[in-house]
Amino acid sequence: MNGWLIVDKPKGWTSFDVVAKIRGITKERKVGHTGTLDPQATGVLIIALGKATKLIQFIAQTDKEYLATIRLGITTDTFDSEGKILKTKEAPQLSRNKIEEVLSQFRGEIEQLPPMFSAIKSQGKKLYQLARKGITVERKSRKVKIKKLQIENIDLPFLTLRIECSKGTYIRSLANDLGEKLGCGAYLHQLVRLRAGQFRLEQAVKMEQLNSLEEIQRYLLPLENSKNAGDAGSLRSE
Repeated sequence: MNGWLIVDKPKGWTSFDVVAKIRGITKERKVGHTGTLDPQATGVLIIALGKATKLIQFIAQTDKEYLATIRLGITTDTFDSEGKILKTKEAPQLSRNKIEEVLSQFRGEIEQLPPMFSAIKSQGKKLYQLARKGITVERKSRKVKIKKLQIENIDLPFLTLRIECSKGTYIRSLANDLGEKLGCGAYLHQLVRLRAGQFRLEQAVKMEQLNSLEEIQRYLLPLENSKNAGDAGSLRSE
């Protein structure tokens, strides 16, 4: 089987859980994904089967789009709702203008420090493995690009943003950094990936619809559909 399966990853599933299920049903050895989604996040997860796995490195370079709901007034060690609460502060009654003023500092190319609870490796160990032992190590900040940072809804203490960003952007870190700039702390409460490259949530299939080989074949997009997300040559230039 060769092609792309655009999955709407359910909450609570790891990206590998999805890969494992697809591999188990299809018996296809070459199955992978083009970009991890945290277990608590939902939305577009691109699964590559067969020859499509050779294009993963190119598809992974494409921009992503998210709908992120941020909870102001609470800071956690994981920067999301699953973590240990570190600080609590009453969220101020921020005006839209004040929020916009702070958001403007995060648009464009920015330096971002990856969270300790991430799969980035330090001396062969994944950071989240160290973090679970209470170990914090020095991380290098990385340049990422925030192409869109738009307010979708304000219902304090919750703030919902639409975000378009480059690969490697941690929305959890963005939520935490935004909370620091607003002076009240924040964590990522909910995250939906709306788009990866040109593959959109509207194209995605629910996991409960993928319980047999026939169902997977029905939703499998042919390799040629990678042209819609940019061919390998154009992806190299992004």
